Amino acid sequence: MVKRVLGWMALFALFVNVMVGCSNGQTEERTDLAGIVKIDGSSTVFPVSQAVAEEFMKKFPKVQVTVGESGTGGGFKKWVVGEIDIADASRPIKDEEKQQAAKKKIQPVEIPVAYDGIAVVVNQANHFANDITVEELKKIWEPNSKVKLWSDVRPEWPKKPIKLYGPGTSSGTFEYFTEEIVGESKKSRTDYTASEDDNALVKGIQGDQYSLGYFGYAYYKENKDSLKVLKVNAGKGPIEPNEKTIENGTYAPLSRPIFIYPSREALSKKPAVKEFVKFYLETAKTIVPEVGYVPLSDNKYQESLKKIENP
Repeated sequence: MVKRVLGWMALFALFVNVMVGCSNGQTEERTDLAGIVKIDGSSTVFPVSQAVAEEFMKKFPKVQVTVGESGTGGGFKKWVVGEIDIADASRPIKDEEKQQAAKKKIQPVEIPVAYDGIAVVVNQANHFANDITVEELKKIWEPNSKVKLWSDVRPEWPKKPIKLYGPGTSSGTFEYFTEEIVGESKKSRTDYTASEDDNALVKGIQGDQYSLGYFGYAYYKENKDSLKVLKVNAGKGPIEPNEKTIENGTYAPLSRPIFIYPSREALSKKPAVKEFVKFYLETAKTIVPEVGYVPLSDNKYQESLKKIENP
């Protein structure tokens, strides 16, 4: 009888310990989280958000995360009216976008997630161009550019038509590149093959020996066996884009942070969205380099985690 009582006491003690452990957060991952998280926007940020979404849904199988890539501007158009929960952006949100969102009582929470560089890329069979200056890039891409042949850029380059590829006008990469290179956002020549899909730009350059284009560094890195990246000279000598030069900013002026923008309302009212953003920040140091981008410092991710705790 005594043994039976002692047995029940031991079982009760074990039950208490388990309950205490649960109250201290020492329990298995929650399995009840459910819902839908909608993301759209920058094709540059897309590979990061897509990779995070895949890992998140493994952990929380009852949550469906959809990730689109309609360009930064296209994503914000959906975000400001509440059509999506999170906007992927390769530039900061504009004042007019904030104002449009405010009409719907939507408030942005800006969360930088990685560093990216814009790669200036040519066909792998291009054996004459190894670097290019900011001034030459402006000469090529400015409105009403007179550059038609490679020899128009440098006389020693061949007299062959230069075929250009670049992001579409709703792309944050387009806005950033034109502002930094041309000198005014969205000012560019228009006679080039444009797409918000960076993979389409990659294929175009791969298929044309005398092509030149620009897009996110991660897309070059993923296809570096079939493309050639040019070093960019902003006055301090030619600098090649890589993880180090992008992070420390020496790859100037074409390195920049990239962002996600959840709304305060989604973070406070949709547990799945808040949990997703938290997971994004907690796994970024591992996932970001896996898809070809440069992670931020631990402190920056911690700062963003504090933002979402009390949105």
